[in-house]
Amino acid sequence: MHIQESGEMYLETILILSKKLEHVRAVDIGEYMGYSKPSVSRAVGLLRNGGFISVDDNGHITLTESGKNHADKIFERHSILTSILTSIGVSEETASEDACKIEHVLSDETFEAIKRIQTKK
Repeated sequence: MHIQESGEMYLETILILSKKLEHVRAVDIGEYMGYSKPSVSRAVGLLRNGGFISVDDNGHITLTESGKNHADKIFERHSILTSILTSIGVSEETASEDACKIEHVLSDETFEAIKRIQTKK
């Protein structure tokens, strides 16, 4: 199933927050991303309906296997692209912002080629 860029951003955020927090809640996502409660609520509903996350009775959000796979992919892209950009002299903040834009539009083929170059260093 294809997921839009905004959905990928939410999945990546849930992954990042799950490494920092015992339980991820919609309010945590909103605070991290700077989004309103209605926006987060809508996205959470779409991601849950798409099978990317589950939400328990306490409002704790967890990634499903499919959601974790997508989140890991985006997080890896973000990390590697940020690393490459900082290695050529881009500031950490700008590199991270630019990587966030690039990670969603880069083809798998191109990213795999970039990864091969990065691992040769």
